[in-house]
Amino acid sequence: YGAKIRAPHALVMTFLFKSGSLREKLKAIAQATYAHSRNLAYFVFTYKGLMAVQSRLQGKKIPFHAFLAACIGGWLVFGENNPINSQIIMYLLSRILFGLSRLAVEKGYIPQPKQDPFPLVAALVWGTVLWLFEYHRQTLQPSLQSSMTYLYEDSEVWHDLSDFLLYNKRTDSK
Repeated sequence: YGAKIRAPHALVMTFLFKSGSLREKLKAIAQATYAHSRNLAYFVFTYKGLMAVQSRLQGKKIPFHAFLAACIGGWLVFGENNPINSQIIMYLLSRILFGLSRLAVEKGYIPQPKQDPFPLVAALVWGTVLWLFEYHRQTLQPSLQSSMTYLYEDSEVWHDLSDFLLYNKRTDSK
């Protein structure tokens, strides 16, 4: 699963934003794919193993078991701050925030919104990220910085249509 998810992403990001030879790029893609796949496999093994141990010790499965097993697995497997783990954690955090919002409505902790709150969330997310990009760029993850630099700065200079299909920073002088 990790390879299925990571390989296409690594391929696109590497060819868009990394310099180097084809061999170096392919090596980077393989390394990112391997790291993602390995970490997911280790995490699943750790999580499932700890779930089984807890269930066996207590004679039944309880909701806290999932939280505890995942916390331990997360610490052990995803605790190193590197680009792959960082991206996975950010992906999960965004899904968690949406899930907790829906759960809060479902449980009655907050009222069902009268209107879809998504447009407001979209506005706040984009407003915040572009403010951070413009004034506190160093706080953003490097791959997000690269994407935003490409979209909002590199796009101000173009040479021909190929700039929109390929990376538009030319190393040769045409």
